[in-house]
Amino acid sequence: MGESVADVVARGVDRSGGVPSTGDTVQIGIAVDIPEPWGAQLTRRRVEAGDPLAVPAHVTLLGPTEIPTDVLPGVERHLAAVAAAHLPFTLHLRGTGTFRPVTQVVFVAVAAGISECELLAAAIASAPGLHRQTRFPYHPHVTVAQDVAPEALDKVYEDLADFSAMFEVDGFTLFSHSGQTRWQPRRDFRLGD
Repeated sequence: MGESVADVVARGVDRSGGVPSTGDTVQIGIAVDIPEPWGAQLTRRRVEAGDPLAVPAHVTLLGPTEIPTDVLPGVERHLAAVAAAHLPFTLHLRGTGTFRPVTQVVFVAVAAGISECELLAAAIASAPGLHRQTRFPYHPHVTVAQDVAPEALDKVYEDLADFSAMFEVDGFTLFSHSGQTRWQPRRDFRLGD
């Protein structure tokens, strides 16, 4: 099925090959990939719940943000500096949580690595042109069901209550999309480089 984002992060490969855009803007997002075997397991659970947005499992560092296309090179330079200034860390995912009743989301909780994710997210968001309005404070997590039937949310919440995974995070990925294609990895950034 091809290499995972984590495989490419380990090599530090730039996968740009062109900037998907909608006119003079591009939609970007930044995330930490969940490695195998846990990534496939969590993605499969999201699909089984009937979630139409069942993207590969990840921890978001910057949610979908539209920026001018000509700002993207500066954003990439900023991301490289952020990655260089932060060391790899251990991420421990354990158990489930929910944002209900505020939003119809069930997630796998981050038990360790919360501060590291928060620091990365804040540093990433400090780039010129990346300011975005958010409805809620940043809370690192892995979404496993969103906007599906309450019974499906309950089932995923219960089924993954004992979930646990621990792994090293050694980088993050910049994603982009044109609005007509799915999110595509654009470039990986290694921590501490």
